[in-house]
Amino acid sequence: MVDEHGLIRKAARGDSHALSELLQQHYSFLYQYVLKLTMNKSYAEDVTQETMLRAIEKISGFQGKAKFSTWLITIASRIYVDRLRSKERERRWVQEEQTLRAIRYETQTMLGDWPEALDAIGRMAGDIRIAVLLKYYYGYAQEEIASMLDLPVGTVKSRLHNGLKQLRKELGDNGQ
Repeated sequence: MVDEHGLIRKAARGDSHALSELLQQHYSFLYQYVLKLTMNKSYAEDVTQETMLRAIEKISGFQGKAKFSTWLITIASRIYVDRLRSKERERRWVQEEQTLRAIRYETQTMLGDWPEALDAIGRMAGDIRIAVLLKYYYGYAQEEIASMLDLPVGTVKSRLHNGLKQLRKELGDNGQ
């Protein structure tokens, strides 16, 4: 059996057999780490497989500053954290959608109508939506909005410009 350093050198030069052997030697160790990290068998399998794929893609960049197993754990940890962030973004988006539906329902039952403008505002990015609402719905000045959001006035102006541009595009210029 070739030592680990030899396998790494060969794998970095494109030897697929060496790479295969190297990954097989570390698969179980990596999987056990990811299983403890995720506490979910199928999720651990997915993260482990993605880690192995990234290792295959990046083996030529492995510099040997840390042990190979440490490098794999680093890749797996980053994949796990990225997936957590992605799940959190998805959860927030679903929550915003549910809130928007509830507001729409409430408005429809009270007023019998849901203005198209509110639909368009609901589709805006949160940072733009808040500036548009504060300015055009609540009547705050740009300087006040900048102070409230701890932003430069230029950033507020830019967000308002982008928000109005988006509203005009979605609603058409016939309301001007």
